[in-house]
Amino acid sequence: MLEATLFGAGRSLPQSELANQFGITETTIRMALLDLQKTISGREESAIQLTEINRYWVLEVKPELANHIPQIARTEIPKRLLKTAALIAYHQPMAQNKLVEMVGQVTYEHVSDLRELGLIDKRRDGNTRRLTTTRRFSEYFGCPHTATNDVATWFKEQAKAMGLTGSQLAEALSGDEEDVLEPIEGTTLVEEIVEMEISHASEEE
Repeated sequence: MLEATLFGAGRSLPQSELANQFGITETTIRMALLDLQKTISGREESAIQLTEINRYWVLEVKPELANHIPQIARTEIPKRLLKTAALIAYHQPMAQNKLVEMVGQVTYEHVSDLRELGLIDKRRDGNTRRLTTTRRFSEYFGCPHTATNDVATWFKEQAKAMGLTGSQLAEALSGDEEDVLEPIEGTTLVEEIVEMEISHASEEE
């Protein structure tokens, strides 16, 4: 049941919430999680792993396989949401009110849509909400990490390697509302976006 719960959630879950849902103590749920982690890692040629990040647990595809998942198994995301998604990834954990300052009132609609797609988490933090990415986000963008700090660092490294600032990368991600951007096999989504931007700039010249 614990494995099924983690799989069905499609995102990281706090240890305390799992304990509450199963009606047991945090100590007991932690022992169960560690036991499950050991069981999964012991499975021959398993494609998934159970990872703990600051007492949050996530059942995820192994990083070395994430970028090779067939397109049919990937979430499709409208291009209009990509700029918001990139800003969250770049600045996470990001206060929602800060995102509103950068994107405008459309932030609330975008955050709702991204949560529905399972790409971000939203948690209360005082008078605002803290926004972070999920394992599905990492799989979609071809990121080999799931920890929020690692994903943010990876995004910054991708932008820097391609000669872009964080703002330029976010702008490159925006597009027509009805368009859906599909990753090309063998490339990360970030690489594809930048290639499209360079191609578009060349055509304008």
